Amino acid sequence: MITLDHFDRKILDALQKDGRLTSQQLAETTALSASQCARRRQRLEQLGVIKGYTARVSKRRVGLAISAFIEVTLNNRDRSEIDSFSRLVETNPSILDAYKLTGPTDCLLRVTVSNLDEMNYLISEVLVPHTAVASVQSHVVLEWLKEDGVLPI
Repeated sequence: MITLDHFDRKILDALQKDGRLTSQQLAETTALSASQCARRRQRLEQLGVIKGYTARVSKRRVGLAISAFIEVTLNNRDRSEIDSFSRLVETNPSILDAYKLTGPTDCLLRVTVSNLDEMNYLISEVLVPHTAVASVQSHVVLEWLKEDGVLPI
């Protein structure tokens, strides 16, 4: 774990809310100079604390109306099958996040697609036929109560 001081935390909090902030804008938020903010940001980037900068895009505005969580139980503990499933998950653009879990479900996938036909295809033609998959259970999101939260730094 990397030790972060009060100013690092203020910078990270501000950048999570708006990654486009300039060093001068960060200075106004943190009570540091712009050059100190620039050096600290660069250090946080070099240490891998800041992994990158992205735009938060509205799923609905770009036609991705269906979001879901898919629980996957694997039937095969063979390393090559698990690796093959991991590659499938990593390369499928509809799968936004994938988590390995404890308990009866092995993986939880967060997915987004344009419509139910695409969801059906993802489940029926991509996930279920994989040799490592024993079962799949999907949960379609009806409404996001909270989305794109920031880390409590």
